[in-house]
Amino acid sequence: MAPSHNPDIVAFIDLLAETGSNYRMDEMEALYTEDLGFLVLTPQGEVARFSKAEMMSEFRSRRDAGEKPLSTEKRILHIEEQGDEATAILFRRMSQEADPALYELRLRRTGGRWLVAGETVLPWPDLAHAKGFLPPRTAAQA
Repeated sequence: MAPSHNPDIVAFIDLLAETGSNYRMDEMEALYTEDLGFLVLTPQGEVARFSKAEMMSEFRSRRDAGEKPLSTEKRILHIEEQGDEATAILFRRMSQEADPALYELRLRRTGGRWLVAGETVLPWPDLAHAKGFLPPRTAAQA
């Protein structure tokens, strides 16, 4: 059975993917808080942090260069709400030429509407070879 998610958050995530993927910058800027922290795991195993202005600049540059729209492919894996804050975990792929990614969206309800206050982007794991974050137990359980 598929989990039931807050339809307002699901609709916001759909709008976010559609707006960003089509480089609609005025609409996109309105979907993020001014204090946005956009975190990306680099190939060197470090975390790069980008501000809202830096992230928007990248999308604006792609739009202005005539890049084709990005894919809106996504799958909501989990949403957890706590009052006016929520965390959404997504599978996301921007194109067939890009690696799939695990997205964590940190959402904040401001003025009655959801906004992205933070994003973390990590490489999608190879689930066939994932061992889990804890090692197997070696001691007998009581």
